[in-house]
Amino acid sequence: MDGDGLTTVRGDRDFRSHKMSSSAVGSITSEDVRKFKQGPDHLLVLVHGIGASPSDWTYSKAVLKKRLGSNFLIYASSCNSYIKTLDGIDRAGRRLADEVLSVIHKTGSLKKISFTAHSLGGLIARYTIAVLYSSDTLQKDLNDGYKTGNPENLECSSKLGSIGGLEPINFITLGTPHLGFIGKKQFPLLLGSPILEKLVPPVAAIFVGRTGRQLFLTDDEPNNPPLLLRMASDSEDLKFISSLAAFRIRILYANVSYDHLVGWRTSSIRREYELAKPSRRSVDGYMHVVNVEYCPPVLSKGPRFPSEAATAKAAAQTASNTQKTAEYYGRMEGMCIGLQRVGWRKVDVSFHAATWPFFAHNNLHVKREWLNGAGAGVIAHVADSLKQQEVSRTLIAASL
Repeated sequence: MDGDGLTTVRGDRDFRSHKMSSSAVGSITSEDVRKFKQGPDHLLVLVHGIGASPSDWTYSKAVLKKRLGSNFLIYASSCNSYIKTLDGIDRAGRRLADEVLSVIHKTGSLKKISFTAHSLGGLIARYTIAVLYSSDTLQKDLNDGYKTGNPENLECSSKLGSIGGLEPINFITLGTPHLGFIGKKQFPLLLGSPILEKLVPPVAAIFVGRTGRQLFLTDDEPNNPPLLLRMASDSEDLKFISSLAAFRIRILYANVSYDHLVGWRTSSIRREYELAKPSRRSVDGYMHVVNVEYCPPVLSKGPRFPSEAATAKAAAQTASNTQKTAEYYGRMEGMCIGLQRVGWRKVDVSFHAATWPFFAHNNLHVKREWLNGAGAGVIAHVADSLKQQEVSRTLIAASL
């Protein structure tokens, strides 16, 4: 599937299942089914953010286990802990891909896969799924069903591809800078100062290493597009958009305010004029979740990196010409268009009424229950979104 072909991808879509003839499943015994049922069939990978560790998910993991039940294997990634997140999104993404494959190989009952990622972890997870993506899942699943005698493997999975050989179900990010730190107030620590927003990118690597250059879109040579722009389209070796499109549902959780690290626009993949005045009233049952909106895919071509952008990028890397820097960031708006070629469910969160609203970034995944407990409603919403997909799939299978 090439970039232009993605314009036909739908958002939340129904799955179809294939009934097999009695001769195809004749060798399946009740013992085969019993053995399969002993293990979880759905892998949920939790991916932490920059400078963090699996312990960030302690509260969320406990809640998810309780709400989702034994069908889920909930795994908090540990391969990119602490300073390893500074190596670069691509390197961290490949490490995570190796870790996920290891879990899959050790757990023979798995059939489905989902990701829930916080902050930088969302970008790492997006790189990972491109590494693990395969477009030929249907034939493989059917063949596996014949070989193992597993009746549930005989159900058709996503026709748009597999991730690590499993059926992709949910891809969820919380406070992830999908568009990088470009544009006004997308890195709120700089207080929206035009001077700081132009001076900081060239020195970002001093504080946050190779990852910093990638987040500010100043990585690689001037003639080469930055990594985040490449991740907004498919390339020959890595299908960044096709791998996203393979998931049954994609959900973005974004703080509308009080997030000191990631701006509302970049975490919700919106352009400036698409930001409406947020509600101040929580959705019933989910404290601080103020809006849920499904945004269908937008028909467009993938982002481009013309020669003019290369010239502007060189200026941004040195901050010697603020006008050129502003021009470069303006051209990088193509990332937003590229990522909008798949449908997203966008969940806006507002901690304006919380006791400590300025901890909004870590409240999203309740990093520490005693400090970030205001985000409990967000995690409940994540859990119920995951459960909803599981229940709907079960109902579809039961109706066959």
